[in-house]
Amino acid sequence: MRRHTLLIDADDTLWENNVFFEKLIEDFISIVEPCGYTRAYIRHILNETERKNIRQYGYGVRSFGRSLEETYIKLAEQMAKRETLAQIHGRVVELERTPPKILDGVPETLAYLTERHRLILFTKGEPAEQAAKVERSGLQGFFESIEIVPEKDSETYGSLVHKHKIVKTHGWMIGNSPRSDINPAMKIGLNAVYIPHQHTWTLEHEPVMAGSGKLVILPAFRELRGHF
Repeated sequence: MRRHTLLIDADDTLWENNVFFEKLIEDFISIVEPCGYTRAYIRHILNETERKNIRQYGYGVRSFGRSLEETYIKLAEQMAKRETLAQIHGRVVELERTPPKILDGVPETLAYLTERHRLILFTKGEPAEQAAKVERSGLQGFFESIEIVPEKDSETYGSLVHKHKIVKTHGWMIGNSPRSDINPAMKIGLNAVYIPHQHTWTLEHEPVMAGSGKLVILPAFRELRGHF
Protein backbone atom coordinates (compact mmCIF):
# COMPACT_ATOMS: atom_id res chain seq x y z
CA MET A 1 0.00 0.00 0.00
CA ARG A 2 1.12 3.54 -0.75
CA ARG A 3 2.59 5.29 2.28
CA HIS A 4 0.14 7.68 3.96
CA THR A 5 0.47 10.41 6.57
CA LEU A 6 -1.80 9.62 9.52
CA LEU A 7 -2.64 12.49 11.87
CA ILE A 8 -3.86 10.87 15.07
CA ASP A 9 -5.82 12.54 17.86
CA ALA A 10 -4.89 11.75 21.48
CA ASP A 11 -7.67 12.32 24.06
CA ASP A 12 -10.44 9.70 23.73
CA THR A 13 -8.74 8.27 20.65
CA LEU A 14 -5.54 6.83 22.14
CA TRP A 15 -6.51 7.02 25.80
CA GLU A 16 -9.54 7.66 27.97
CA ASN A 17 -9.95 11.31 28.88
CA ASN A 18 -13.45 12.71 29.08
CA VAL A 19 -14.78 9.87 31.23
CA PHE A 20 -12.69 11.25 34.12
CA PHE A 21 -14.06 14.77 33.54
CA GLU A 22 -17.62 13.40 33.41
CA LYS A 23 -17.15 11.59 36.72
CA LEU A 24 -16.00 14.83 38.36
CA ILE A 25 -18.87 16.76 36.77
CA GLU A 26 -21.41 14.29 38.18
CA ASP A 27 -19.87 14.68 41.65
CA PHE A 28 -19.84 18.48 41.23
CA ILE A 29 -23.51 18.53 40.26
CA SER A 30 -24.32 16.53 43.40
CA ILE A 31 -22.53 19.19 45.45
CA VAL A 32 -24.52 22.05 43.86
CA GLU A 33 -27.91 20.32 43.64
CA PRO A 34 -28.91 21.15 47.25
CA CYS A 35 -28.89 24.82 46.23
CA GLY A 36 -32.23 24.12 44.54
CA TYR A 37 -31.35 23.60 40.87
CA THR A 38 -31.99 20.61 38.63
CA ARG A 39 -29.01 18.55 37.49
CA ALA A 40 -29.76 19.50 33.87
CA TYR A 41 -29.72 23.22 34.67
CA ILE A 42 -26.44 22.96 36.59
CA ARG A 43 -24.86 21.14 33.65
CA HIS A 44 -26.21 23.79 31.27
CA ILE A 45 -24.64 26.63 33.28
CA LEU A 46 -21.36 24.71 33.50
CA ASN A 47 -21.33 24.17 29.72
CA GLU A 48 -21.93 27.87 29.09
CA THR A 49 -19.20 28.80 31.56
CA GLU A 50 -16.78 26.40 29.87
CA ARG A 51 -17.53 27.89 26.45
CA LYS A 52 -16.74 31.35 27.80
CA ASN A 53 -13.55 30.31 29.56
CA ILE A 54 -12.24 28.32 26.60
CA ARG A 55 -12.24 31.50 24.53
CA GLN A 56 -10.18 33.28 27.18
CA TYR A 57 -8.12 30.53 28.82
CA GLY A 58 -8.10 27.69 26.30
CA TYR A 59 -8.59 24.00 27.00
CA GLY A 60 -7.20 21.86 29.79
CA VAL A 61 -7.80 20.83 33.37
CA ARG A 62 -7.07 24.25 34.87
CA SER A 63 -9.53 26.04 32.60
CA PHE A 64 -12.06 23.34 33.48
CA GLY A 65 -11.37 23.85 37.20
CA ARG A 66 -11.95 27.58 36.81
CA SER A 67 -15.30 26.83 35.18
CA LEU A 68 -16.35 24.55 38.03
CA GLU A 69 -15.49 27.14 40.65
CA GLU A 70 -17.22 29.97 38.77
CA THR A 71 -20.32 27.86 38.26
CA TYR A 72 -20.44 26.94 41.95
CA ILE A 73 -20.09 30.57 43.08
CA LYS A 74 -22.74 31.72 40.60
CA LEU A 75 -25.32 29.11 41.62
CA ALA A 76 -24.59 28.85 45.34
CA GLU A 77 -24.47 32.64 45.81
CA GLN A 78 -24.58 33.38 49.53
CA MET A 79 -24.56 29.64 50.31
CA ALA A 80 -21.06 29.27 48.79
CA LYS A 81 -18.48 27.88 51.21
CA ARG A 82 -14.70 28.16 51.10
CA GLU A 83 -14.30 24.53 52.10
CA THR A 84 -16.44 23.45 49.15
CA LEU A 85 -14.28 25.51 46.77
CA ALA A 86 -11.21 23.88 48.31
CA GLN A 87 -12.80 20.46 47.78
CA ILE A 88 -13.47 21.25 44.12
CA HIS A 89 -9.92 22.51 43.66
CA GLY A 90 -8.53 19.35 45.23
CA ARG A 91 -10.51 17.14 42.87
CA VAL A 92 -9.25 19.13 39.89
CA VAL A 93 -5.64 18.64 41.04
CA GLU A 94 -6.32 14.89 41.29
CA LEU A 95 -7.74 14.94 37.76
CA GLU A 96 -4.64 16.66 36.40
CA ARG A 97 -2.47 13.92 37.90
CA THR A 98 -4.58 11.04 36.59
CA PRO A 99 -2.37 8.84 34.38
CA PRO A 100 -3.61 8.13 30.85
CA LYS A 101 -5.62 4.92 30.52
CA ILE A 102 -4.64 3.59 27.10
CA LEU A 103 -7.57 2.29 25.07
CA ASP A 104 -7.68 -1.37 24.06
CA GLY A 105 -5.58 -2.27 21.04
CA VAL A 106 -3.80 1.07 20.77
CA PRO A 107 -0.11 0.14 21.34
CA GLU A 108 -0.12 -2.85 18.99
CA THR A 109 -2.06 -0.95 16.34
CA LEU A 110 0.38 1.99 16.49
CA ALA A 111 3.28 -0.48 16.24
CA TYR A 112 1.69 -1.91 13.09
CA LEU A 113 0.93 1.47 11.54
CA THR A 114 4.30 3.13 12.21
CA GLU A 115 6.08 0.45 10.17
CA ARG A 116 3.95 1.29 7.15
CA HIS A 117 3.03 4.96 7.35
CA ARG A 118 4.12 8.32 8.74
CA LEU A 119 2.37 9.01 12.05
CA ILE A 120 1.91 12.48 13.55
CA LEU A 121 0.23 12.94 16.93
CA PHE A 122 -2.10 15.93 16.61
CA THR A 123 -3.76 17.10 19.82
CA LYS A 124 -5.14 20.32 21.23
CA GLY A 125 -4.99 21.76 24.71
CA GLU A 126 -2.67 23.43 27.18
CA PRO A 127 0.84 22.60 25.84
CA ALA A 128 2.53 21.54 29.09
CA GLU A 129 -0.49 19.51 30.20
CA GLN A 130 -0.84 17.68 26.88
CA ALA A 131 2.91 17.09 26.61
CA ALA A 132 2.89 15.54 30.09
CA LYS A 133 0.03 13.24 29.10
CA VAL A 134 1.88 12.14 25.97
CA GLU A 135 5.02 11.44 28.00
CA ARG A 136 3.13 9.47 30.64
CA SER A 137 1.37 7.45 27.95
CA GLY A 138 4.66 6.02 26.66
CA LEU A 139 3.35 6.21 23.08
CA GLN A 140 5.51 9.06 21.78
CA GLY A 141 8.02 6.70 20.16
CA PHE A 142 5.49 5.64 17.53
CA PHE A 143 5.24 9.17 16.10
CA GLU A 144 7.51 11.10 13.76
CA SER A 145 6.23 14.37 15.23
CA ILE A 146 3.98 15.57 18.05
CA GLU A 147 1.89 18.68 17.40
CA ILE A 148 0.05 20.39 20.28
CA VAL A 149 -2.16 23.32 19.27
CA PRO A 150 -4.63 25.59 21.10
CA GLU A 151 -7.45 24.81 18.66
CA LYS A 152 -8.01 22.31 15.84
CA ASP A 153 -9.76 24.25 13.09
CA SER A 154 -9.38 24.29 9.31
CA GLU A 155 -6.69 27.00 9.47
CA THR A 156 -4.62 24.89 11.87
CA TYR A 157 -5.00 21.86 9.64
CA GLY A 158 -3.89 23.93 6.67
CA SER A 159 -0.76 25.04 8.53
CA LEU A 160 0.01 21.46 9.53
CA VAL A 161 -0.36 20.23 5.95
CA HIS A 162 2.05 22.94 4.79
CA LYS A 163 4.56 22.35 7.60
CA HIS A 164 4.79 18.59 7.06
CA LYS A 165 4.34 18.70 3.26
CA ILE A 166 1.34 16.39 3.40
CA VAL A 167 -0.23 15.35 0.11
CA LYS A 168 -3.91 15.73 0.97
CA THR A 169 -5.09 12.70 -1.00
CA HIS A 170 -2.72 10.57 1.08
CA GLY A 171 -3.35 12.37 4.38
CA TRP A 172 -5.78 11.08 7.01
CA MET A 173 -7.04 12.54 10.28
CA ILE A 174 -8.03 9.88 12.80
CA GLY A 175 -10.09 10.84 15.83
CA ASN A 176 -13.30 10.77 17.87
CA SER A 177 -14.47 14.38 17.62
CA PRO A 178 -16.57 15.57 14.68
CA ARG A 179 -15.92 19.20 15.63
CA SER A 180 -12.14 19.02 16.01
CA ASP A 181 -10.97 15.93 14.17
CA ILE A 182 -13.27 15.08 11.31
CA ASN A 183 -15.05 18.17 9.96
CA PRO A 184 -12.14 20.66 9.78
CA ALA A 185 -9.86 18.02 8.25
CA MET A 186 -12.34 17.12 5.54
CA LYS A 187 -13.12 20.79 4.94
CA ILE A 188 -9.58 21.35 3.64
CA GLY A 189 -9.50 18.15 1.59
CA LEU A 190 -7.95 15.59 3.92
CA ASN A 191 -9.42 12.12 4.39
CA ALA A 192 -10.71 11.16 7.82
CA VAL A 193 -11.34 8.14 10.01
CA TYR A 194 -14.06 8.73 12.58
CA ILE A 195 -13.87 6.45 15.63
CA PRO A 196 -16.83 7.44 17.85
CA HIS A 197 -16.34 7.34 21.61
CA GLN A 198 -19.37 7.06 23.88
CA HIS A 199 -17.94 9.68 26.26
CA THR A 200 -16.91 12.31 23.70
CA TRP A 201 -17.19 15.75 25.32
CA THR A 202 -20.54 17.48 24.73
CA LEU A 203 -18.85 20.59 23.35
CA GLU A 204 -17.19 18.45 20.65
CA HIS A 205 -20.51 17.17 19.29
CA GLU A 206 -21.74 18.26 15.87
CA PRO A 207 -22.98 16.47 12.73
CA VAL A 208 -20.26 14.90 10.60
CA MET A 209 -19.94 16.98 7.42
CA ALA A 210 -19.05 15.68 3.96
CA GLY A 211 -15.85 16.91 2.34
CA SER A 212 -13.84 16.28 -0.77
CA GLY A 213 -11.85 13.53 0.96
CA LYS A 214 -12.85 10.01 1.96
CA LEU A 215 -14.61 9.30 5.26
CA VAL A 216 -14.28 5.97 7.05
CA ILE A 217 -16.17 5.18 10.26
CA LEU A 218 -14.73 2.48 12.51
CA PRO A 219 -15.95 1.04 15.83
CA ALA A 220 -12.49 0.76 17.43
CA PHE A 221 -8.89 1.94 17.00
CA ARG A 222 -7.61 -1.58 16.35
CA GLU A 223 -9.77 -1.72 13.21
CA LEU A 224 -7.30 0.66 11.51
CA ARG A 225 -5.15 -2.37 10.72
CA GLY A 226 -7.76 -3.49 8.22
CA HIS A 227 -7.60 -0.18 6.32
CA PHE A 228 -3.91 0.82 6.44
